[in-house]
Amino acid sequence: MLILAPMAPLVATPASAEEIAVTLVGNFQDELGCPGEWDPSCESTMMGDADGDGTCEFTTDQLPTGSYEFKVAHDGGWDENYGVDGKAGGANYNLSVNSGDQVEFTYDSATRIVQVAGTSDSIAGVGQSQAQWISADTIALPRDLGRGERYALYASDDAGLSLDGEEISGARPIELKPNIGGLTEQQKKKFPHLANYHTVRAELTREETTAALRSQLALARFEDQGEATKLTAFTGVQIPGVIDELYSRGLEKVKLGVSFTGKAPTFRLWAPTARQATLLVSDENQKTSRHAANYDKANGVWTAKGKPQFTEAKYRWEVQVFVPETGKIETNIVTDPYSVALTTNSAQSVAVNLEDPKHQPKLWRKAQAKDVQKDVDRSIYELQIRDFSISDSTVPQDQRGRYGAFGADGAGSKQLKELSEAGLTTVHLLPTFDIASIEEDENQRVETGCELESLPAASSKQQECVNAHADEDGFNWGYDPFHFMAPEGSYATNPEGAQRVEEFRGMVGSLHGMGLEVVLDQVFNHTAASGQSDQSVLDQIVPGYYHRLDATGRVETSTCCQNLATEHVAAQKLMVDSLVVWAKDYKVDGFRFVLMGHHSRETMEAAREALDELTPRRDGVDGKSIYLYGEGWNFGEVADNARFYQATQGQLNGTGIGTFNDRLRDAVHGGSPVESSSTFRQGFGTGLGTDPNGNDVNGSTEEALKDLGHETDLVRLGLAGNLADYQFLTSAGTVQRGDEMDYRGAAAGYASQPGEVINYVDAHDNETLYDLTVFKLPRDTSMDDRVRMNTLSQATVMYSQAVPFWHAGTELLRSISVDRNSYNSGDWFNRIDFSGQVNTFGSGLPPKAENGEKWDLMAPLLEDPELKPDAQAMSQAEGAALDLLRTRREVGLLRLGSADLIEQKVSFPLSGPSAQPGIIVMHIDDTVCADADSEHDGALVVFNASPEDHSQTVAELAGHDYALAKALEEGSDERVKSTSFDSASGTLTIPARTAAVLVAAEN
Repeated sequence: MLILAPMAPLVATPASAEEIAVTLVGNFQDELGCPGEWDPSCESTMMGDADGDGTCEFTTDQLPTGSYEFKVAHDGGWDENYGVDGKAGGANYNLSVNSGDQVEFTYDSATRIVQVAGTSDSIAGVGQSQAQWISADTIALPRDLGRGERYALYASDDAGLSLDGEEISGARPIELKPNIGGLTEQQKKKFPHLANYHTVRAELTREETTAALRSQLALARFEDQGEATKLTAFTGVQIPGVIDELYSRGLEKVKLGVSFTGKAPTFRLWAPTARQATLLVSDENQKTSRHAANYDKANGVWTAKGKPQFTEAKYRWEVQVFVPETGKIETNIVTDPYSVALTTNSAQSVAVNLEDPKHQPKLWRKAQAKDVQKDVDRSIYELQIRDFSISDSTVPQDQRGRYGAFGADGAGSKQLKELSEAGLTTVHLLPTFDIASIEEDENQRVETGCELESLPAASSKQQECVNAHADEDGFNWGYDPFHFMAPEGSYATNPEGAQRVEEFRGMVGSLHGMGLEVVLDQVFNHTAASGQSDQSVLDQIVPGYYHRLDATGRVETSTCCQNLATEHVAAQKLMVDSLVVWAKDYKVDGFRFVLMGHHSRETMEAAREALDELTPRRDGVDGKSIYLYGEGWNFGEVADNARFYQATQGQLNGTGIGTFNDRLRDAVHGGSPVESSSTFRQGFGTGLGTDPNGNDVNGSTEEALKDLGHETDLVRLGLAGNLADYQFLTSAGTVQRGDEMDYRGAAAGYASQPGEVINYVDAHDNETLYDLTVFKLPRDTSMDDRVRMNTLSQATVMYSQAVPFWHAGTELLRSISVDRNSYNSGDWFNRIDFSGQVNTFGSGLPPKAENGEKWDLMAPLLEDPELKPDAQAMSQAEGAALDLLRTRREVGLLRLGSADLIEQKVSFPLSGPSAQPGIIVMHIDDTVCADADSEHDGALVVFNASPEDHSQTVAELAGHDYALAKALEEGSDERVKSTSFDSASGTLTIPARTAAVLVAAEN
């Protein structure tokens, strides 16, 4: 029997089968003779078109009983692949089959659609887990399974369930009774994605229910056919809902992991479905001792009391548990999900007491960052630890690429100090928790041996050399969580035990000593692995609980990894407890959340509340000052609040939690990074309409100028904090609120307060700002003008009312050789020269997997010496960037901090359909309502993105005195100093490619 996923819209272009080779790719390929799964080059699953009619076919009877996923790929690679209903790059098809079934796949090369047929009359749900046990007395069933006459639950204590034809053996049936009306309103609110499911009732005691949850589970549906009874469905059971109901009471207060009473540690593990849990402790000779744990039936926690000599000991848990993936009771030996320290490569947990003074460097205890009063007073600098120093010869060799480099007097540290003195407040570090994808033993890493410096600027050899060892070297962005509460070991000189803890704290102390806050990147939306994988910690302890499952029981992977279900009680607890550890025990100042829209608002509010409870007197930190922000994107299985009310843009109003503003980003760049047609599409900061690059994607002059009007409105809105309620005269000729303005079919303005918006024009994702301008600005744009446009784009962030965010090195025209996704591109493509001498543009064609389709466009650019910034250009860009920081610090009116003040004081006097293309003037009037800046009565924030000088008259400001902000008047840019305002006429003169701030002194 087979089950296919719902069909998606057809978007593919037809092609004949004669022109292509079509391969079935999926997680069944290893069963059919391929060396591995998801391999488009495997000939064993290649489809054939024997009669040349354009329909490819493949038939097999070799698939074991189970459920599978697949799609089709063309020509032995992933460049062209099709999912459900022929959608290019679309969702996987789902397939369920019984052993012996003859399964026939047919692929129509015109529609790209796969049809599947089976020859046997199979039983529904086999090999899947379509039933969902959502509370002690309720099991939910999809509509096609919920229309039966009789149901039974089977719970096999020895995992002996078996289905032979229609005969079920291995456990006695537990009768289930249909419910009238399906889910209750309360259940629909908790499980909105199951709202249309039918339900059956389980009448079991708590003891019977908990025993069943430790067993192999299946649900059967029967139909009466005269005197006979026919089995029509047999499927597995998903259990997170009932687990949460039974074991959540009081769990929030339990301290999991290792806690200390005096010098004696206590070990606690949450494993409610485990049949047995035993603590394994290793001594210095790797001899393991076994220690029984007591089980608390109320909350599912296993507790083992330790001896003082167990402090700093290596330990793991042995957990005996039924695993649906294997269909067996497995004995898993795993590390502690609450590990705060580990051995090399996370082989064992280490019982470190984080409160022990010997693990607390003096600088970490004493140093403090700048006091940030309002969220918008922050300016955030995003940095990866290895990038920071790996190529810095001024840092001692043994500290390069490590935590200790922040305490060395290297070029990077000098750069951070200079930025801090200019006004930078915060450093955001890419993942620093224990990462699954980086080898922690330096001796086991393989770095490229190629002489990369000598290769041509547009050669493909560099990426070939890097890719040869991309998974074996020391570089990865690190978005592959292994253990959430332990520092990554590859960044320590010694990854063993407490050493990584001490060195991490030393780094935090060094950054605090520079006056800088520390923000940590957090990845609670997925894990690196699930199931019985060696790097799957959570799923080996409570199988089927921590990850978000689809309707058939498979782990959702919309994040490109194994999605974590933080809507489940213990998963949310793990997230919240981890944040508290980093805040309290490492004194970090904020957290950034990857794909925050995959969490619920409720979960984010729980995190906020837990941090708010931390006090300086009791905990050594002020939790209320900790800033939270993240990616509020809306997609995947949780999209549009399908499973909960998401933590997305516009749905966090009132929480103070920030989201990244793609509206301003795309308006400045032109296009969007998710659109393949955006390569040469221009925006406000890249010459749209005022300095055309000649590419057809920008349309005619008239079309480009019309687009520029709307893009400029989006920049204006971003400058005003991207507020939903803020209104001004737009290029459409009407006064519009932010939430009435369009952004790709969505409301442009979505925030209730400016601190809920992170404005940015580049980050580690996608091309750097400089690399984007290489594509988008006219090819003959001078380097001086490229620097100016780089600065102007940054100014839309720094001169805005929201929270500004920079990518490290942007101030030095950082390039990644136009790589669009450098997560695993090695040190060569990701390096930064903080001395400002060597720019990395032209380091070779970037890795083919992510960029190969654009190599023909990239090569002539990379080999053009006029496009490679020299030391003078880098210095010019850096000086201008420092001026931006100094100006934001100097002019408090750029940081009003509240929607009310913005609505009262901020206006755009020269907006509307008659606005000069490329020109923005923002007026901040501090003479109205309460005084917000004791130094200034007003400010004019001006932008001229065009290649020509312009004069504009702001008639209503005639008679007022505005002069260039002191930081700019004394700054590095001579052209910006010619910005002027004539008080008598109200005439404002703005030089070409310039952003400036003029201020009126307080009377």
